Amino acid sequence: MFYWLFYELLFPHFSPFRVFGYVTFRTFAASLFAFALVVLLGPWFIGKMRELEIGQPIREDGPETHHRKAGTPSMGGLLIVAGALIPSLLFTHLANPYVWVAMFALAGYGAIGFADDYLKVRRGKNLGLTGRQKMAMQVAVMLAVGVWLLELHRRGLYSTAMNVPFFKNLRPELLIDSLLGNPWTYPLAFLPFFLLLLFVVVGSSNAVNLTDGLDGLAAGLMIIAGGAMTVLCYVSGHAQFARYLEIARLPGASELTIFCASLTGAVLGFLWYNAHPAEIFMGDVGSLALGGSLGVVAVLIKQELLLLFIGGVYVIEALSVMIQVVSFRTRGKRVFLMAPLHHHFEQLGWNETKVVVRFWIAGLVMALFALTTLKLR
Repeated sequence: MFYWLFYELLFPHFSPFRVFGYVTFRTFAASLFAFALVVLLGPWFIGKMRELEIGQPIREDGPETHHRKAGTPSMGGLLIVAGALIPSLLFTHLANPYVWVAMFALAGYGAIGFADDYLKVRRGKNLGLTGRQKMAMQVAVMLAVGVWLLELHRRGLYSTAMNVPFFKNLRPELLIDSLLGNPWTYPLAFLPFFLLLLFVVVGSSNAVNLTDGLDGLAAGLMIIAGGAMTVLCYVSGHAQFARYLEIARLPGASELTIFCASLTGAVLGFLWYNAHPAEIFMGDVGSLALGGSLGVVAVLIKQELLLLFIGGVYVIEALSVMIQVVSFRTRGKRVFLMAPLHHHFEQLGWNETKVVVRFWIAGLVMALFALTTLKLR
């Protein structure tokens, strides 16, 4: 909105508004706006959640030290979603379809999380949507994103080829053109593309959700991942950087820089109140929205596999749950004292702050490694 108002409409009459034509200016402005918005609205929102008695139910089989957190205001993810969407609407060039896809994913997965949180609060237990219901809704949003991307591909605005870290000339095509001409095999032509979306988008959404178990853990890791994605979006949309790094240039990705910065700024503002001891939890409305939108941005800028490193701690947390479940069902034994992994370290005697900070450090190292791979190819 501001791009159209200040740059396209008013800049010809007032030259200082030229700054709104620069992605870098709008990126910093959007992140600061998002941060300030969440910080300023935080006390009112927390008070409102307490007034409505919207507290966080605690899992009964969790660590005993967490039971005292019962009743802490939840659904803080609503602050994050609003804090990311409003600056995105204000500072991005809204003619860019990439931005709308990312905002749709953020709002769509946030709505699923809201439904889950609402049911938990209404029932007074840590039981919201069933696993099948939640997965069905996540897949539905993912399919909508996939169809949207295929339409952009048809219009020449999106590539279905995938970048592979460390191999600059290896870009496998996910759309099998040879199957498109036969009506019997037509649906199979899109199968690799939608399987990748399922793995990246739905997987990312659930991974962040599983990690959100300690004060500030998921939020801090998202600031790191969001910052790395902001850098990737910028270099992907910048002609000279893309040419220097020999990565596919995506002109539309430059506006995604602003979206990622807004998301990062909003989460940073939320961490102000979510740091230990947390005054509010993000709930599923926050964790599902953050993970889903992060996965969609990775798909949009063709860095799907690099997301495994950028969100490395999220991946490890999700794997720890899968390993625990498979081991218990097949051998009747647990690999970890408790899953997800952060609870395992709590059971080993680490206090909550130590676990969180060390996981942040691990996340930062992995994100920095991911960025170095842009040149190590």
